[in-house]
Amino acid sequence: MRLFRANLGKLRRRPASWVTFLLLVGLLALLVFFIVVATRQINDPQTALGARQFVTFPAAYELVLQLVLSLGGLLAVTYGAAIAGSEWTWGTLKAAVARGESRVLYTAAGYAGVAFFTWIGVVGAFLAGVAVTVLAALVVGAPLDGMTDVEALSRMPELFARAFLAVSMNAALGFAIATVARSQIAGIGVGIGVFFLEGVASVFLPEVLKWFPFAAAGAVASGTFGQGAAISSGLGTRLDPDVAIPVVLAWLIGSVAVACLWTERAEING
Repeated sequence: MRLFRANLGKLRRRPASWVTFLLLVGLLALLVFFIVVATRQINDPQTALGARQFVTFPAAYELVLQLVLSLGGLLAVTYGAAIAGSEWTWGTLKAAVARGESRVLYTAAGYAGVAFFTWIGVVGAFLAGVAVTVLAALVVGAPLDGMTDVEALSRMPELFARAFLAVSMNAALGFAIATVARSQIAGIGVGIGVFFLEGVASVFLPEVLKWFPFAAAGAVASGTFGQGAAISSGLGTRLDPDVAIPVVLAWLIGSVAVACLWTERAEING
């Protein structure tokens, strides 16, 4: 707990924490803006009605959260990689080991802090996205009555639990890659490469790639999205959402274990 609290204090001051969050919120606001512009310019009534669901509650709750996950999945990888890589390039890991800290506990606490901040980022981006969506709804004249829909609000805890699991795994993967590479740049670059490579390969090998980390995370996160989640990717074959949960947990635990064991056995120089 002491190491975890120390890591939270450290991450709160890291530029990567704020830059990643602001980038996520900025991209989310930009997407909502484009949706509003498109909605106002569409002449076909049926198409316009479909576009308006993005700013119509309660469906907008799920759509905003899915937008957050679509944008935040890759950002979680880069955030985990940036934090883990900095432990090597900035020499903070060496300093911690020199004062007698357990390498495994220090690494595990470091990841726990990263996961906690990704959860805060998801919640913060969701709230910002809802606020932007409310403004967009007022602009296009969409009703706000659905914001208090009890059934929709009751679904949100499970949606967030699945979202937290998905982004935690993404962050763990980036964290492990950067730890093995001992570099922020290499960790971020490889993490982004794996992210896009898996997406491309899933078109050709959907039955195999559905067990891979990002595809499984997408399946977990889409587990309880209803009719409002129209932007969900239909490409390839997804795992059953409940089957995907242990798969994602296995990738998460495996990634953290690799990071911890690599740090434990690594030779720290410099």
